[in-house]
Amino acid sequence: NGLLKKAYELSVLCDAEVALIIFSNRGKLYEFSSISNMLKTLERYQKCSYGAVEVNKPAKELESSYREYLKLKSRFESLQRTQRNLLGEDLGPLNTKELEQLERQLESSLKQVRSTKTQYMIDQLAELQNKEQLLLEANRALTIKLDEISARNNLRLSWESGEQSMPYGHQQTQSQELFQPLECNPTLQIGYNTVGSDQMTATTHAQQVNGFIPGWML
Repeated sequence: NGLLKKAYELSVLCDAEVALIIFSNRGKLYEFSSISNMLKTLERYQKCSYGAVEVNKPAKELESSYREYLKLKSRFESLQRTQRNLLGEDLGPLNTKELEQLERQLESSLKQVRSTKTQYMIDQLAELQNKEQLLLEANRALTIKLDEISARNNLRLSWESGEQSMPYGHQQTQSQELFQPLECNPTLQIGYNTVGSDQMTATTHAQQVNGFIPGWML
């Protein structure tokens, strides 16, 4: 209102043709013209701004453009009102029918939002299930590989254990073979049968003379 008042005062004090167009932040249009028809002021502005090309345009074309401008302005204001109503603003001027229509629009919008949200959650769940399946397959593959490595290690340890115990068994067998002739000789009795001992000594001496080694010394 202050700007419109200043524009009026300027047109009176300066004896000038003044036109003022203002759009508020809510999309409302405020306009002032010092003459009765703003279209003439706009035509004059176009002539001065765009040169001789605009001068040649017929008045009907300018009027058509102005009507189109008014139509677009009305449409814009209507959309602005609808947006404010959907946000719960400026509901006082609405009647019962308009409020019911607004309620249906809000319910439809809410249904679409919920449907989109549900579909998004379903897609997310499917993606997570696919990731879970991939992780399970990777886990099974790692388990199989771990079992194979463990089996190879156990086999290697068993082979190493068998190689380490083999010399002891072989030595024990040789010791048993070494002392077996003594246990099987009934004539070898220390301290009891001197005759058998003398005979054995004589036999051993004879064998040594002949170049033979007794079997129990092998």
